[in-house]
Amino acid sequence: MSLESYYKDHWVEIEEERLERYEAMFRWSPALAPLLEPAGVATGQVVADFGCGPGYVAVELARRVGEGGRVHAFDINADFIRRTAARAAAEGVADRLETHHLSGGDLPIEAATLDRLITKNVMVYVDDPASMLREFRRVVKPGGKVHVIDSDFAMTMVEAVPPALWRKLLDAAALAFRTPTIGRQLYGLALGAGFSEVEIRVIANPDTNGRMLNFVNNIAGYARDGGRVGITEAEIEEAVALATRALDEGRFLALNPQFMVTATV
Repeated sequence: MSLESYYKDHWVEIEEERLERYEAMFRWSPALAPLLEPAGVATGQVVADFGCGPGYVAVELARRVGEGGRVHAFDINADFIRRTAARAAAEGVADRLETHHLSGGDLPIEAATLDRLITKNVMVYVDDPASMLREFRRVVKPGGKVHVIDSDFAMTMVEAVPPALWRKLLDAAALAFRTPTIGRQLYGLALGAGFSEVEIRVIANPDTNGRMLNFVNNIAGYARDGGRVGITEAEIEEAVALATRALDEGRFLALNPQFMVTATV
């Protein structure tokens, strides 16, 4: 796996341990509903989930559009596509959910097909976010909405890990993200893509239950895969151990603000 394209390649091929962490990280819960509310997904709509992962959001969208609606779920990882299809079948919504295994940047659907397009924590990895937003605008109907949710990793924190050490770990793991500060850039990128109206919101819900410990472990793995640039193995192990101990002792606190940009075609 090339370090230059690692930010994309590590999603094409995912080892089993990391797949299981994603299952835990991406699981849908009612607490995540505010992330979707600005999109205004409604019964009967045709909606896309770009970067569907293991399918939790796609299945939730299928519930929301109802029997008269349709969901297109896109991802570059074949395991995610299989898991999404299996999850849709298990939840009884397979008849309204279609999966697409992507190999490039263009979406395999006609122009002005969708009422809504939603993408959650994916734009940080794409080759060219500005071009991708223009592609989203192409496939959404006039008056429809593109709803983009993403992080800004310079704004994340894990309280149990000293800020300087957390910064070193993030810097060493930066090869895993094409645009690590995409969150703050989304508003300007959407305006530049030609949408008629762009709104932005930020949600910052503290995690005290350890959900983000999976994220900490992933970041540690990326730092190792990148050759531990600017950080030692002992420091990586210390950061993970501090976060794990905080969870075990009931004092875990982490934050990953979610930038939400809703753009109208």
